[in-house]
Amino acid sequence: MEKKSCLILALDVSDREEALKIAEDVSEFVDAIKVGYPLILATGLGIIRELAEFAPIIADFKVADIPNTNRLICEHVFEAGTDAVIVQGFTGRDSLDACIEIASEYGKDVFVVSEMSHPGGAEFLQPVGEAIARMAAEAGAFGLVAPATRPERVTAIRKIIGDKLTIISPGVGAQGGKASDVIAAGADWVIVGRAIYKAESPREAARKIAAEIEAKLKGEI
Repeated sequence: MEKKSCLILALDVSDREEALKIAEDVSEFVDAIKVGYPLILATGLGIIRELAEFAPIIADFKVADIPNTNRLICEHVFEAGTDAVIVQGFTGRDSLDACIEIASEYGKDVFVVSEMSHPGGAEFLQPVGEAIARMAAEAGAFGLVAPATRPERVTAIRKIIGDKLTIISPGVGAQGGKASDVIAAGADWVIVGRAIYKAESPREAARKIAAEIEAKLKGEI
């Protein structure tokens, strides 16, 4: 995934036409589009190849099962045309290895959730987040998911993994995170959903967030 704007769109709508229109409108300002169950269950896996015309696709399925099931899920995800998949790390090393093995066969990437961005994410995942980060680095994952709503946790995770893995960070906008803060904390990409796709002009909303990130990277803010 090429880093340009450092912005990923979380496209959690459930209407095909709306999804395609938003994807086209914001394509100039996003490096990838993250899709999850709301859109895929409503429209089918075929939407992935349609959206891929506008940006690389990350499948946010938070895969969390035994190794064989993880392997089967990832095969379907990559066959559908996604460039990366998000998986949970709490299921253990063998389950993670299964995902990474399949991703390697397809030449694709795996992001591992270290912590989630909602308040409940601090209850059970945060205490093991650093251990998950170490495991992901040892297993050869491409990146981690760490919360923009708690930039200090992004910094802590970055200290553990160094430059070995990338960090994508959800929670900017509707959940209260700020793009420039989490970039400063060590994230490579910020993930933004409702603040873009629910905006009167998704294109303009994406442009403003991309501009904020650029200004932070240049030291202008």
